[in-house]
Amino acid sequence: MPRVALYPGSFDPVTNGHLDVVQGAVSLCDRLIVAIGVHPGKKPLFSTEERLDMVRAAFGPVAARAGCAFEATTYDNLTVTAAQKAGATLMIRGLRDGTDLDYEMQISGMNETMAPEIHTVFLPASVAVRPITATLVRQIAAMGGDVSAFVPPSVAAQLKTKFGG
Repeated sequence: MPRVALYPGSFDPVTNGHLDVVQGAVSLCDRLIVAIGVHPGKKPLFSTEERLDMVRAAFGPVAARAGCAFEATTYDNLTVTAAQKAGATLMIRGLRDGTDLDYEMQISGMNETMAPEIHTVFLPASVAVRPITATLVRQIAAMGGDVSAFVPPSVAAQLKTKFGG
């Protein structure tokens, strides 16, 4: 039976932290689905289509090199419901620090109650990417800062375009 994993997030924008998680995830599954949560109350910097393009460009080659099937999609319901619909038995979550762990443990427990067949796998961030958050990347880029150390090159170029740099 193929191991299917769902890696959910907003990916606004894709960061090297996200890439780090994907590099770990592709060794754990046969098929990785990166799912972008779309919430009507949130106003992302990048459109859903732009984020899907970023996800495909950044993560697709990593999955291909690992021999892992890859898919990028969106969802607008509970993450655990999206995982069930996708046939995933693994939910991938990255952890930067203890605060992330506390939060993710609560969500994992709730998800396990709703869908006991889906197991959450926590991947600790590599030391070099632990401080990276999409929020900080957006703030730095908005103020004209260089984000090239924090995001893939194509994403850095898109951020420059968004902020007129």
